[in-house]
Amino acid sequence: MPQNKLSRWIHTIGPGLIVAALVFGPSKLTITSKIGTGFQYDLLWIIIIAIFFMAIYTLIAERIGLASDSSLLTMIGERWGKGVAKVVGFGIFLVCASFQTGNSVGVGIAIGELTNTNNLYWIIVFNCIGIFLLFFRNFYKVLEKLMISLVGLMLVAFLITLIEVKPDMVKVFKGLFVPRVAEGSVGLIIAFMASCFSIVGAFYTSYLVQERKKISSNVVVKGSRSSLTGIIMLGLLSAIVMISAGAILFPLGIDVKTATDMSLALRPAFGDYASAVFLIGLFAAGFSSIIGNASIGGTLLSDALGYGSDFSSKNTRMIIAVVMIIGGVIAIIFGGAPLELIVFAQSITIFIVPVIGIAMYRISIDRKFMGDLVASPFLKISGGIGLLVVLILAVINFIDIFLK
Repeated sequence: MPQNKLSRWIHTIGPGLIVAALVFGPSKLTITSKIGTGFQYDLLWIIIIAIFFMAIYTLIAERIGLASDSSLLTMIGERWGKGVAKVVGFGIFLVCASFQTGNSVGVGIAIGELTNTNNLYWIIVFNCIGIFLLFFRNFYKVLEKLMISLVGLMLVAFLITLIEVKPDMVKVFKGLFVPRVAEGSVGLIIAFMASCFSIVGAFYTSYLVQERKKISSNVVVKGSRSSLTGIIMLGLLSAIVMISAGAILFPLGIDVKTATDMSLALRPAFGDYASAVFLIGLFAAGFSSIIGNASIGGTLLSDALGYGSDFSSKNTRMIIAVVMIIGGVIAIIFGGAPLELIVFAQSITIFIVPVIGIAMYRISIDRKFMGDLVASPFLKISGGIGLLVVLILAVINFIDIFLK
């Protein structure tokens, strides 16, 4: 009986774990490592803020998924016109397609360095595997199990390291609960908030919840909080990597520029095997994001173009495959991307996030679409503050990039 309960629990939390896996890609691994290396524990507080607002918007998206059989983009189209829905869908597609390059590079570097072979071969192989998975009959079930396994692998590796390094807990708690903006940290703060407070990832949760509704009617329960587990795991992953990098790399004064530099954070726990363990983790982050990001971009563009968002649809799967191919081709052409470019690209995504967030928020408070699942007063207030945070970050980012 306990085993059956555990199985049902894992089955229920699938959507949240998928969001955690796709958000924690190579870019998140890079950003959290660079923050820990450069500022030790001083910026841990941003994890609490980002995770709080990510949880709020994931809950909003989950309610939207439960409230209607119509997709979120369909609702946006009904509310403001199909043109707006297409703009939102195409914008998300572009964001996801651009980050496929970093995901493909991460996978290529991980397996290439692990086996001392050419990175480009592995970029091709694993993009092909990703595309092949799309045409499994039960694509969602395969995707769900894959994501859970990869996130678990990454969590265990860094958790072992964290236990081994025994960080100064007084400094850790100070970093968590005493906000401080260190000099030169604004760019990384914006990049982290853009990647961790992922409204795009939350947006996609509504689609995952609707897919679960088709598979199992048990998911349709008011007040479901299944997605929160995945969001909490996202925060734990971020904190573990940041603290590990802060405890090990910060004292050494290492400027993280390569995967080898980042792997030094695992040396206390894994010694000479640190590089191999880290590269496996990098592969997990990269491959989960190859599938996850492509699924977001392809599904939403398919829906925006009027083909629907059903995973079993050939058109949807073909568009998801196109996202993978675009990322893989660009990765092969350029051969790699510097870590600074990954951070910059992540921070750029914050420009499109306000539009998506406003659309989600307005739908969530509209009783016409939401019925009894209309956003509670707490979600309305918290969601509004979250939008304000995103808008402020977008303005700061615009000034930092174009006016300095």
